[in-house]
Formats: sequence, structure tokens, C-alpha cells
Amino acid sequence: MTLTGTNRLLLTVFLGIMAAMAPLSTDMYLPALPVMQADFNISTSLTQMTLTMTMIGMALGQIFAGPISDMRGRKRPLFIGMLVFIVATVGCVVITNIWLFLICRFIAGFAGASGIVIARAIARDVCEGAELTRFFAMLMMVNGLAPILAPVIGGQILAFTTWHGVFILLAVIGVAQAVATLIYRETLPPEKRLKNLAASFHKFPELIKNRYFFGHCLLQCFAFGAFFSYIAGSSFVFQNVFGLSAQAYSLAFGIIGVGLMLSGSIPARFAGRVPDELMLRGSIFVPLIGSICLLSMALLKVPLVIFYPFLFITLVPQSIMGATSFSLALAKQGKNAGSASALIGFFSMILGGVMMPLVGIAGDNTAVPMLILMILGYGGANVVFHTYILPEHQEKEK
Repeated sequence: MTLTGTNRLLLTVFLGIMAAMAPLSTDMYLPALPVMQADFNISTSLTQMTLTMTMIGMALGQIFAGPISDMRGRKRPLFIGMLVFIVATVGCVVITNIWLFLICRFIAGFAGASGIVIARAIARDVCEGAELTRFFAMLMMVNGLAPILAPVIGGQILAFTTWHGVFILLAVIGVAQAVATLIYRETLPPEKRLKNLAASFHKFPELIKNRYFFGHCLLQCFAFGAFFSYIAGSSFVFQNVFGLSAQAYSLAFGIIGVGLMLSGSIPARFAGRVPDELMLRGSIFVPLIGSICLLSMALLKVPLVIFYPFLFITLVPQSIMGATSFSLALAKQGKNAGSASALIGFFSMILGGVMMPLVGIAGDNTAVPMLILMILGYGGANVVFHTYILPEHQEKEK
């Protein structure tokens, strides 16, 4: 199916907002992490656990939301997920106990996962081939607005009220997404749905045995693990190591978000002309070299004016990686798009959730643990690419 005109625009905006659940749920309150640490009187690692619980919830939620959407269609699971997200986010506003807060963050992540996984499945419902790559790239561009705007908005909220205001706004966004879901037209007709939930879950072993598809799962696991290490550590690095205010930090974070959004246009521009696997290869190699350089700079304690440009170059290829890898992974999945999207979504978040508390293991005044984790993540992504993904493309060229 080829999307044109108004339908493309409306569907791109709708799916972009849904797919942005992860950055909206995490990036908006990043500037508030040091304040929350003081309010709850907890350690840096436990503060970052609020991010971890969200990411683990999103990872596990996709495992269920994807198969359910293959059986029940896209609309109903999406709407229910948004309702639960709203309730859990309101809970974050009123709860004062850190352990109950962590539970609410897990539930919000679990429910919000429906937006992430079903948005990708809908894209697969309506597109294929180069058109699918272009559409994923458009999603990445729309999705790129979230990390630009979210921390800036969060930083400005802190200038006028407490961190609770951030979660009130997140609940309002959830309401808007629920309303948008009611307007959305179903893209998976009954005749194309799986007959029962067990059949959908049975697709997971089949997908994992697919070496090429599983390679993309592992690649995204490592690449996003590295990226989420930056997400977890950025507020402490910028504010505690380099001395930026919450508002200045949100601006620095937002500029990188602009780069992510702009780089997301590259796959759309070159789809069908430059092989996706070539763009994918560059999008994981540049971050590996960049993170190695950044670790050297952190050990030498260079000023922010030198450190920041290298950080920018290291992170912005993430959108290229996401668009090309998702497109290549889902291209041949057809009616299994929900299950396939769920599985790759799980792997893209689970390692990031595990890594986040490790970022603060040496305290909140050093960038070294964050950068070591980034090197390990991008290094793993490169190994997976050359052992699982590249050989199949080389075989096709023979």
C-alpha cells in the first residue's frame, strides 16, 4: 500500500505520537531526577531505577500487546493501554513512597508499551519494501520531536512548580492519545487476524529461530542499551559534572534531539537508492568510535565545549539505526507484524532498563560508567551486525 497526501500525514502524526511513549515517559522528567533524589532521600542508582522500572515495563508490555493486537486488532488494545497508562501516571503524582512510585512507573511503562509496539505493527499493515523504510523514517522524525521537547518542557515546569507537574502533563498527554485512538481507523481486518492468543505467542520461538530476525533483535538490544545508558546518566553528567542548570541541561539534551530528528530523514531520503544494510552499518560504527573518544575525554576531564560536539556525533545516528533495522527486521513478517514488533521492541528496551542503574554505580559526579556502558553496547551491536545480519546480505549479492 502506498500512502499519499493527507492520509500519510495524519497516520504519521498519530503513530509518531504513539511510538513516542518511551521518550515522553522518560525524557520529560530527566531534568527533575536530581530534585527527585533529594525529595525521596534516595541514592543515585535508586533514582535511576525509576527509569529502569519504566523501561522494563515497556519491554514486557510489548511482549503482550503485540500478540494481542494480532488477534484483536490494533484499536482496542491501544485504547485500553492508554487508559491504564493514565491511571498509573496519576498514581505517580499522588504517591509519596518510593517503592510504590516504582510500581506505578512499571505499570505505566507496561501499559504505554501498547503505543510503541502497535504503532510499528500498523506501519507494517499499510506499507512494505522501500515505502516501509520511508514510513519508519518519518516515524523516527516525528518521534524525534519528543526528546527535543520533553526535557525542555520538563525543565520549564521545574521553574514554576515541582516535579509532580511533569507527571500531571504526562497524564494529560495520555488522555489526548486515548482520544486519538478512538478516531483511528482499524488497519488489521478480521480475516487477517490470528485466531487465538496461543497462536500468536507460538510465533515467538519461530521468530527467535530466524537467525536474521533475531540478529536485529540483538543489535537493537545492544544499541538501545547504549543509548539508554546516556538517557539515564545525562542529567547527572550535565548538571553535576559540567554544572548546568536544569533549564540549560534541557536545552543541551534538546539539541541532540534535533540531531536525532534530522538524522531520521536520511533513511527516508535514500530508501531504494542506498542499501538499508549499508546505512545500518554506518549508524552503529560511528557511535562506537565516538563513545571511545568520549571516554578518553572524560578521563582527561575536558570542558563541555569539547565534550559536547563528540557526544552529538555519537548519538544522532541512533535514528538511522532504528529506522533501517526495524524495516529490515519486519519486511518479511506480514501477518506476524505484531508479534515480531513486540519481540524486537522487548529486546530494544530490556538491556537499557538493566543498564540504567549501573550508570550511577560510581556516584553522580562522573561520566565514566555511562561511557563504558555505551562502548560495550555499541561494540556488541557491531559484533552482532557482522555475525548475524551482514552474511545474509552478502549471500544475496552472490
